[in-house]
Amino acid sequence: MRPRRRLAGALAALALLASCKGERPPKPAPALWEVTGENGAHAFLFGTVHSLPDGYEWTTPELERAFAGSEELLVEVDLAARRGSIAGIFDRLGHSPGLPPLGQRLPAAERAQLEQALAGKGLSDADFAGMESWAAAIALSQAYDDRGGDGVDLALLKAAKGKRVVELEGAEKQLRIFDALPEQEQRDLLAAVAQEALEGDAKSDARLQAWLRGDTNALVKETHEDMLADPELREALLVARNRDWAGRIAGEMGTGKTVFVAVGAAHTVGPDGLAALLEAKGFTVKRVQ
Repeated sequence: MRPRRRLAGALAALALLASCKGERPPKPAPALWEVTGENGAHAFLFGTVHSLPDGYEWTTPELERAFAGSEELLVEVDLAARRGSIAGIFDRLGHSPGLPPLGQRLPAAERAQLEQALAGKGLSDADFAGMESWAAAIALSQAYDDRGGDGVDLALLKAAKGKRVVELEGAEKQLRIFDALPEQEQRDLLAAVAQEALEGDAKSDARLQAWLRGDTNALVKETHEDMLADPELREALLVARNRDWAGRIAGEMGTGKTVFVAVGAAHTVGPDGLAALLEAKGFTVKRVQ
């Protein structure tokens, strides 16, 4: 597999990665919040997983009612409209001349894990020639994502007929966040992705189970582990984006339309998550599922 394939899925890098392998899934009840404010401001906040096997059950009557009653859909990136252009953006931002081989960018212990992760998918440094460290991290993550499904975000976009779709970031802005990371942080991201790839399916299974159960305590814990255990990465890839999105969501709610917000589940929970940030802005936030 070449690392430039399936780059629409590159935007799943901060998702709660999960597969359908492992224990039997619980009855679906992923977390859903209703947000209300003055002058009829109304929204639903739903945390998603960006990659999910086809046919996997995750919808509920409560979720379907909330979605059907919403006039706008707010997503990180409109994958339905932008999917064909994401690979070009990734190639443009993710490649630079004169870069050292990938293996030379990490210290010995982390280099060994990277080499093992690459070998596990039949890859080598040559497959990442000229690729910046953040881009290599995303490509490696995708190499290990064998679930094959579109994910919850794209499923909602396909079902959003008649709804206005609003991007909170868009593909280029989102990838530029990775591109703007200092080189050391990019290398920390690469090392974290390699380590997670070697951990196998058990951890990703647990993440999916937590998401399906609506176990927000487990999801909060995930926002402090792996790549997000690094304070600089956590600030750049999670917390700062949440602050920006909370302002955008509040602005859309001010139009008087009912808004359905669907973003990666890690962005919705905890004191830095969107539910808490919207409550801090004066909205009433109530968990309804």
